[in-house]
Amino acid sequence: MYSLDRKVVIITGASEGIGAQIASLARARGCRLFLTARNASKLSAMADPDVGFLAGDLTSAAVRARIIEAAMDRFGRIDILINNAGRGLYYSASTTPLEEARALFELNFFAPFHLAQLALPALRESRGVLVNVTSIAGQISLPWLPVYSATKFALASLSTSQRAELRREGVRVVTVFPGYVNTGFQDNATGPRPPGFVVKGKRFAISARGCAEAILKGIEHGKETIVTPRAGWALLLLNRLFPALVESRMETA
Repeated sequence: MYSLDRKVVIITGASEGIGAQIASLARARGCRLFLTARNASKLSAMADPDVGFLAGDLTSAAVRARIIEAAMDRFGRIDILINNAGRGLYYSASTTPLEEARALFELNFFAPFHLAQLALPALRESRGVLVNVTSIAGQISLPWLPVYSATKFALASLSTSQRAELRREGVRVVTVFPGYVNTGFQDNATGPRPPGFVVKGKRFAISARGCAEAILKGIEHGKETIVTPRAGWALLLLNRLFPALVESRMETA
């Protein structure tokens, strides 16, 4: 059992949704938090003298470097980095503007990629945990979120490589595959509005708090792969056994 008490945790995308719920639940477990997001007012409302925070755009390499430096300056160590920040893009594959695709990869892939590199010396020292929050869409391509799916596939693949590289150095790499979570994802996504069935499907989504609890429990129990809700495992298995069937269902969803 991995105790979270007194662990120094960096959480990206911490001002709302899954990130804010991870912060709340981690604090209740005794974690020392360093939070980051673009929205300075929301971050400052969450912070107190025991919580560090830095507002900024994660697509900036300079901001990423300041996050790691500020966390080290404040706490002197990093035990857990949770790469949670991300957003969606509802263009089809054939109509996505190139600059929009590049911007999405900058946030959803290159930001966690670089933050992990910057944090690794501290994580090696603490024999800590690197957590990459991907998506079920990082295992099953969603036609209404094609570039988003591509970024999450890339992050999932990176996580596998990081795990193989870092295991012998005592750093655990955790890959999280959330399903449909009730957050502001649709409101924050760019591009056309999502299809009607996607909007209606939100009533079946799990809560952000439930997703956050699954992530923290997975970290505590030494998991390397977390699928939430657990019913998502059935969909992943079906996709592995019958990929053409799942693909055809996605086309007509």
